[in-house]
Amino acid sequence: MSSDSPLQISQFLLSTLSTRMYVYHEDRVPHDCPVLVVSNHRSVIDAPLLMGAIKRPIRFACHHYMGQVPVMREIVHQLGCFPLEAPEHRQKGFFEKAIQLLQHRQVVGVFPEGAKPMVQVTPPNKMGDFQRGFAHLAIRAPVKNLAVLPVAIASLEETTNSAVPLRLLSFFDPSEPLFDGPGWHPMVIYRRANVLIGRPRWISPQMREQYQGKQAKSVVADLSDYCHQEIADLLRQGCY
Repeated sequence: MSSDSPLQISQFLLSTLSTRMYVYHEDRVPHDCPVLVVSNHRSVIDAPLLMGAIKRPIRFACHHYMGQVPVMREIVHQLGCFPLEAPEHRQKGFFEKAIQLLQHRQVVGVFPEGAKPMVQVTPPNKMGDFQRGFAHLAIRAPVKNLAVLPVAIASLEETTNSAVPLRLLSFFDPSEPLFDGPGWHPMVIYRRANVLIGRPRWISPQMREQYQGKQAKSVVADLSDYCHQEIADLLRQGCY
């Protein structure tokens, strides 16, 4: 698979699904440097949508079960995604893989809301709490000129279908409590969506120095809260 293949596949998927995308603040996308993209997450096409918006391949960390389910596994592989490992090795494996990619000046993408908004459909203008692993990664990674880029995906028109029984997914990933129940995994497909690029936050030597001391918790919370607030503000603008 060539380095541009995920971008080409993303464009093909969006075209096949007839998804119309409108991108705002493209001038905020950093170039010629490693980037950590942080975004809200409701649809299986969020990854290709974000690649199409910033016009660069993005190596996404995706849910563990996506690397276990046939067909889905092949799709995420072709998109260049790397599924998270089982819970006992998840954070260590994520950090190692993401740092390696960032050191090679690639773009890494994360969805800090986790699996919940994918399994339990939420309104397009709502966003859940962020897990802070991405902030630890950004500050801890020994990577120069690293930019954290918040991006909001605001759905204007969409369809929702039932994709896979949750009980079936629990067979592939019994560690996920969200699959321990009746019903189906929904599949949200955007017909029209706004993608709004936020203001990047550059990881400074001062932030890394604070992370090594008593201010570690504070600097992680500040970065996580900044991204959450930036995306929430853009989401309000985009869902009109």
